[in-house]
Amino acid sequence: MAQLIERGARRLARARLHYGHGTDNARDEAAALLWHALSLPLAAHAYGRRVSVRGRLAFEALLQRRIRERVPAVYLTHSCWFAGLPMYVDERVLIPRSPIAELIEQRFSPWIKPARVARILDLGTGSGCIAIACARAFPRARVDASDISGPALEVAGINIRRHRLGRRVQLHRSDHFAALARRSYDIIVSNPPYVGRRELCALPREYRHEPALALAAGADGLDSVHAILRGAVTHLRPGGILVVEVGNSEWAVRRAYSRLPLTWLSFVRGGGGVFVIGREELVTGMQVDARTRRPHLHGR
Repeated sequence: MAQLIERGARRLARARLHYGHGTDNARDEAAALLWHALSLPLAAHAYGRRVSVRGRLAFEALLQRRIRERVPAVYLTHSCWFAGLPMYVDERVLIPRSPIAELIEQRFSPWIKPARVARILDLGTGSGCIAIACARAFPRARVDASDISGPALEVAGINIRRHRLGRRVQLHRSDHFAALARRSYDIIVSNPPYVGRRELCALPREYRHEPALALAAGADGLDSVHAILRGAVTHLRPGGILVVEVGNSEWAVRRAYSRLPLTWLSFVRGGGGVFVIGREELVTGMQVDARTRRPHLHGR
């Protein structure tokens, strides 16, 4: 197996693929594909195992698809990890890779007291990974997982059932807050679309396999951010927090909401473009922004 992985890694490296959808190098990607080809548990230690002809052919087929079609490995294996939890993934949803996982593992401390958290909203849930991780981190909390995409909610449902969280994680089809009525939350967390038009056109081919609805966010990448900031004001409970990932659109957000006291987070495992803001600061800041920068308050 070790020799197969090394040979596969060399082929992937020669193909000059883009990584970042679960792995960041050719060797890990080759290992993930081989493990899937052999139907091995991800935690299995089997580098010395002999591989049958059938296994080699399955591995070869996966390598060819990865190279020729530029399909991210996670879409080939339908499996990845998020916040230490296994997730099913296919091309109906974005591949989980948010640094917010690290924040969930810390139970959003020190931004909120974990013991007071009773209701959480994952806005734009996709595969359901953030909602499920939050439900595991806060075993007494109820979690709403919303998405505008029906196919994405089907995938989220698969993961919710696999983790046996159907009683505490509820799915909603909603364009931002539209279908959430007067529900309120202690934590609203979102990894929404945040890719601007120019950046979207320049992304590597691997990203074309992901749903455009989960990536594209208008000319400047802020369409969803506008809607989230505006809607969170009425859906956060007193003392609640809003956590949003905006990736490479961080500087666009900083410019558009320069009067909003957003705290930008750093992560031990890397990644960035994530801000947190408390409800009271958000309410005050949006009132100021509405008086001085009204054009920026209108999303889609």
